[in-house]
Amino acid sequence: MTTPQHGPYSPQNHPNHPGPPYNGYGNGYGYVPYRVPGPDDFDHRTSTAPLIATVLLTVLGPAALFLGGLSVMATDSCGSDCPTALTTWLYLIYGTIVFGGVLSLAALVTAWSLPRKVRYWNLRRWAALITVAPSVLVIALVCTIPSP
Repeated sequence: MTTPQHGPYSPQNHPNHPGPPYNGYGNGYGYVPYRVPGPDDFDHRTSTAPLIATVLLTVLGPAALFLGGLSVMATDSCGSDCPTALTTWLYLIYGTIVFGGVLSLAALVTAWSLPRKVRYWNLRRWAALITVAPSVLVIALVCTIPSP
């Protein structure tokens, strides 16, 4: 029995040197549809993550400050003998507002000032996420504050 000389497994469909070396993209035979960017190439999407973080921070930051400031009204009904869970929660809210504000500002400056290279894309994304995290945490803590 002989092997047919046509079809998908014939030698003429699989040449010995199909193209450039295979690097994980393409159809598996060495074809690369586009050039893969290197770590030092210019990244055109550098302002996307910091811009989204800045817009979210301009909305969530004042909301977190306002709700955090109103959270002290939860202690008005109990006076000086509030439960420890409530006072601990309020200390956590105000500590997050103070230290989270500094952290948010530092992360936002970092996200905008990183070099416009592909290698810093992941760091820029994490800095943008850390920018918004304290405001979201304060809003979540205010929404789940224990009753007096």
